[in-house]
Amino acid sequence: MRILIALTYYRPHYSGLTIYTERLAKALAANGHQVTVLTSQFEQSLPREEIVEGVRVVRLPVALHISKGVIMPSMPLAAWRELKRADVVNLHVPQLDAAPIGVLARILRKPVVLTYHCDLQLPGGLINRLANLGSDIANRISAWAAKVIVTNTRDYAEASPFLQHYLDKVEIIPPPVSTSPVSDEIIEQVRQNFGINPQDKVIGMVARLAAEKGAEHVVRALPKVLETHPTARVLYAGQYQNVMGEEAYAAMLAPLIAKLGDKWKFLGLISDEDLAAFFHLCQVIVVPSTNSTESFGIVQVEAMTCSTPAVATDMPGPRQPILQTGMGKLFQLGDPDSLAESLTAVLDAPQSFIGDVPAITKRYSPATIAGEYEGIFKSTQRSS
Repeated sequence: MRILIALTYYRPHYSGLTIYTERLAKALAANGHQVTVLTSQFEQSLPREEIVEGVRVVRLPVALHISKGVIMPSMPLAAWRELKRADVVNLHVPQLDAAPIGVLARILRKPVVLTYHCDLQLPGGLINRLANLGSDIANRISAWAAKVIVTNTRDYAEASPFLQHYLDKVEIIPPPVSTSPVSDEIIEQVRQNFGINPQDKVIGMVARLAAEKGAEHVVRALPKVLETHPTARVLYAGQYQNVMGEEAYAAMLAPLIAKLGDKWKFLGLISDEDLAAFFHLCQVIVVPSTNSTESFGIVQVEAMTCSTPAVATDMPGPRQPILQTGMGKLFQLGDPDSLAESLTAVLDAPQSFIGDVPAITKRYSPATIAGEYEGIFKSTQRSS
């Protein structure tokens, strides 16, 4: 099968959406499909075209950035060319270009499967309001073009102001999750590299430093956690400097984090192998999402496959990994006291929150998820 996947940013850009799509693309390629990813050349140093682990990546020049989106004048012509070769099209949104690609696919009678990652909620300001409006219009056109809309959970779909209008098209496929296998020697080396003491109770957070990720709630909850677990520390893995559009948020957090001293440490971006070791070294992973731009929280399941429980916001989507596996605790949205109580409960007895790790690993494996996509792709071809 010749599969065209389109999204605004692809690896090496780092976000939950790009990680999801990379894992899916590689798993489909490993199953023998011809997979092409059509995306932006968001950094000029990136090659315009390359093969990465069996996936053909085509990057188009960016003429203009609008908020977190991009304008690529060559997209319509490039999309037409790639669509003519494709058997099925998989659009990943939010993405402004999904609308014209969807329309072109309909003209060429190519079946479209839309993967809806999350509702877009950009902060205030004229440019961001226009970006939100443009994204909403693009989503609606894309949904019209699509035969099937894939999203992570029914819980999120029913709560989404957008998806609730298209529930008859919605199919549920959870995100692909994989972690690198690591030895005890690597785990010990990472422990030393990150300065983790044997007595430390590590609260891990893995995310870009962005407002919707909710780091400020962890900052405010930590002093209460320290009352009963004085050796607790937060280690934050992920981009925390120069995050696009999040400069004001980082500036607001900086003095609050500084007051925590060595109880809060930024690790920056780390390799997949180090990240897997990091999960093994954490007593708990925290996912304190604040709005519907977070539809699942893949990092929870990544941690769970390493036998580490999670604490997450009790909101549609992000609560599902914990509800389905029992591996963790939920807390009330935006409530640092509730977050502190949930973190404390897990730190008190982390072993009591360990579920069926092999079953979780198999359910969310890229191979399993790719197989479910293949079924949808085949059904859309038959109905075209």
